[in-house]
Amino acid sequence: MKVVIFWPQISGYMAACWRALAARSDVDLFVLARRSGGKTSSAAFSEDVMRGIPCELMPGDGPVDEAVVRRVFEAHKPDVAVINGWHTPAFVKIPFLPGAESVRFIMAMDTPYLGTLRQRYGKYAFKAFFDRIDRVFVTGERCWQLARVLGFSEREIRRGVYGIDMQNLSPLHERRVRQPGGWPKRFLFTGRYTEEKAIDVLMEGYTRYRALVEDPWPLTCCGTGPMGDLVRQTEGVTDRGFVQPKDLPEILVQHGAFVLASRFDPWPLVIVESCAAGLPIVCSEACGSRVELVRFCWNGCTFETDNADSLANSLAWMHDQYDKLPAFGARSRNIADPYSAEMWVERWHTTFNELLGGGRGAVG
Repeated sequence: MKVVIFWPQISGYMAACWRALAARSDVDLFVLARRSGGKTSSAAFSEDVMRGIPCELMPGDGPVDEAVVRRVFEAHKPDVAVINGWHTPAFVKIPFLPGAESVRFIMAMDTPYLGTLRQRYGKYAFKAFFDRIDRVFVTGERCWQLARVLGFSEREIRRGVYGIDMQNLSPLHERRVRQPGGWPKRFLFTGRYTEEKAIDVLMEGYTRYRALVEDPWPLTCCGTGPMGDLVRQTEGVTDRGFVQPKDLPEILVQHGAFVLASRFDPWPLVIVESCAAGLPIVCSEACGSRVELVRFCWNGCTFETDNADSLANSLAWMHDQYDKLPAFGARSRNIADPYSAEMWVERWHTTFNELLGGGRGAVG
């Protein structure tokens, strides 16, 4: 089967999924995506993450070139085309290109249902495009709700749009348990230094946490962005800058709990990756993936969005649970198992077969 994936930007986690899919002997895969690290991005994934994946990478800045999209579509003549969302005009036009009549289309989406008029209007604004979509892959329950609002039936929706490099992350829990000095007493944040990630709340909450305990743990931040000065000026915080996926495991194994304070975060993959690495989680209620991955008193806790006091108390609570953290981490790792790149391929390949008439349908 010929599969072409049209994606807005490369990342380490999606590259792991695409590489696993490309390894299937019955799949002829090609990926068209933008490079990472444009002027509007705080992340700059190396193009090395795409090594071994048949692909073409477009510039990271500016609109996606419709001529490039059309050329790739016509050259590869896919049986199945995967389109990421409905926000890229050049991608939305793909189902209406000459020769697209016989192609089966899958849309990937991670936007959560917010109950806004804009989301409800989207059902009508993009009706022609949505009518050409055969299946929709969503992240989890919040996103599933929006897919229903957009007019897709339960039969058409599949969960599991993203996967991660579980093979490299899963062994880290055992390494952390066995390392000299025991479980690390250090918090970790990875992500963009932006208002959306609530870096101001993270720094303020962490500062208040330090006043609540006698022996506060340090906080390591990995990322870049306009709020970097605030990170660097906060006592107890170390700024490691942006870390490439190949270097992240060594960072993860040195830390004992992960924290994310986002104001808005549809389905942060960093929570999945941290769980896979065997870390307990502290995150805001705004983090979409916490619905599927964070269980209070089982592998972590959540706190009130945009509330530094709530974050401080949650960090102090995690601090007080130190003896339980290895068990929390083991549970996190188990919760992350369904999101491995290998399981991602299983879900998507099953859906490809279903659409092409080679397999039975199953609602995901």
